[in-house]
Amino acid sequence: MLTVSVPQRTDGFVALADIMNGQSPAPVASNGITPLQQMVASCSGAILTSLFVTPLDVVKIRLQAQKNPFPKGKCFVYCNGLMDHICVCENGNSKAWYKAPGHFNGTLDAFVKIVRREGIKALWSGLPPTLVMAVPATVIYFTCYDQLCAALRVRMGAHAEEAPLLAGAIARVGSATVISPLELIRTKLQSQKQSYRELTDCIRSAVETEGWLSLWRGLGPTLLRDVPFSAMYWYNYEKGKSWLCEWYNTREPTFTITFISGAVSGSIASIVTLPFDVVKTRRQVELGELQARNLSCQVSSSTFSVMRRIVAQDGFVGLFAGFLPRLIKVAPACAIMISTYEFGKAFFRKHNQERILRPLQTSNT
Repeated sequence: MLTVSVPQRTDGFVALADIMNGQSPAPVASNGITPLQQMVASCSGAILTSLFVTPLDVVKIRLQAQKNPFPKGKCFVYCNGLMDHICVCENGNSKAWYKAPGHFNGTLDAFVKIVRREGIKALWSGLPPTLVMAVPATVIYFTCYDQLCAALRVRMGAHAEEAPLLAGAIARVGSATVISPLELIRTKLQSQKQSYRELTDCIRSAVETEGWLSLWRGLGPTLLRDVPFSAMYWYNYEKGKSWLCEWYNTREPTFTITFISGAVSGSIASIVTLPFDVVKTRRQVELGELQARNLSCQVSSSTFSVMRRIVAQDGFVGLFAGFLPRLIKVAPACAIMISTYEFGKAFFRKHNQERILRPLQTSNT
């Protein structure tokens, strides 16, 4: 019997199609899928995560508004499980993202009464506008991470295990920088009823008076929290996934393995970066209120001055405020997002492999 040695591809697929008719298959990424397929997988994960986590934050906001009513013209932070968004309180010009405070006796009671009085759709209040930013940001973030991590693993050699840490940090810087101007635009649209022409004139005026950097106002506090979070998250996730694969004696991570790894790594990263999250939230609210009133950012309200103010008012414990709510939200959000993303990549990887093998099977028959 004649034995033919078939060359191996770097992405793990056998290059069967490469030896047929001198043609190569469609280019794939280093992990066996194309960048477009990575984008589709991350987009699916972003939408699914938002659908699961948004009701939790809607109920949380209703309960907060009941205990401490939000004054008109003030801002609060809204999160759909993927990103934080500044929401301006009722102004009479647009539909509010939250209703007037009700009479809720707890989380479960709030769920039941909101559905009974306003319909089940009310649990996803504000989802469409947040997805406009959350989905593209997540697509950019996850796709950049995979591409960077694959490239860094090759170039870092003996230090390839640290590639996820560096790739996660760089990917977060890129996605946060791209999305930051959209956050400013969305806040202005929420705070005032403006046409797109008026909004364009407003932005042009801000650029002329304060320069292009005014579109990235508030980016610093965002990066202070999100970059360390991403670096620790991806490093711990890859380590945890490898360890669990060895524990369960499997080569390919299962849905359970990715879910657990995502939840644990997200929890660790959220705990370590909690002080930066508290500062970022305070800073976001202040900037949102300034933007809503078309006021310039004040130097005295810098990131570090906010941190000093929190310590002076509440002590160092104040930097860890909201520990449990953040953990409850971040852990499932990270688990759902990464497990859905990995499932999508595995689906496309299998699809690509079958597409490569199909021509050879047809020719043999």
